[in-house]
Amino acid sequence: MAGVIDMQLMRYINLFARTTKVSTTKVFYYNNQIIFAVPKAKVSMAIGKGACNIKRMSETLRKKIRVVVMPAVDDVEGIKKFVGDVVAPIEFVGIEMKGGSIVVNAGRQSKAALIGRNRGREKELADVMKDFFGVSKLRIA
Repeated sequence: MAGVIDMQLMRYINLFARTTKVSTTKVFYYNNQIIFAVPKAKVSMAIGKGACNIKRMSETLRKKIRVVVMPAVDDVEGIKKFVGDVVAPIEFVGIEMKGGSIVVNAGRQSKAALIGRNRGREKELADVMKDFFGVSKLRIA
């Protein structure tokens, strides 16, 4: 993350590195899950055979764990795939990047799920986008 990593996130990073033998500095919360972003070449190693690494960490932390591919900052398709992996199983139509803002286009039900109660998920996703891509504003349409 481009922002400050607190002690709890640092503990998660250390546990992830010891369990999977893959080092990363990109970890964040979204929808009561801990999500680790790793390079594309290391995703299968991080997940493990039969998802054994993820299951072990999930049992240890008693939280849902997910691993996603770390995107390139300037690749629009990579950003779309990253957002799709983060918000899965919710689907959206597309993403538009305009200057310093990102617009996520979704249908009615998907829009409600992306925004969440009291705009909780929208705020979490906006923080993730700000830390990864430096965007100033996220809008869900």
